[in-house]
Amino acid sequence: MRKWMMGMVLAVGLAGAAIAQETEIEAVITSQIEAFKTDDFAQAFTFAAPSIQGIFRTPENFGRMVTQGYPMVWRPADVTYLDLREEAGGYIQTVRIEDADGVIHFLAYSMIETGDGWKISGVQLLDAPGASA
Repeated sequence: MRKWMMGMVLAVGLAGAAIAQETEIEAVITSQIEAFKTDDFAQAFTFAAPSIQGIFRTPENFGRMVTQGYPMVWRPADVTYLDLREEAGGYIQTVRIEDADGVIHFLAYSMIETGDGWKISGVQLLDAPGASA
């Protein structure tokens, strides 16, 4: 009985940790999207991983890439968080974004944990579920 109780406590503790990570990851992505909505590229840049910051070097370059390459992220009409999975030492958060024209996009946000918390280390546009080539 005691082993069973300890197992339950461990399982509940691990589930709580996973929920906390999911909440933190969603908060980072939401905060970046909110910064994009107000064209605060300097703030949005702070949610990018150091590797991404190194590639774009300035918030202005980063903002230009987002507005030109990911307009659905820059001006979303609706954002819904889907599955979160662990992969290669980080996490992948799938996000459903409806753009201003009502078009649905699915994106995979690669997340890494740094000394400053969770950061976005990449975003990949996914094929819509059920779409065929």
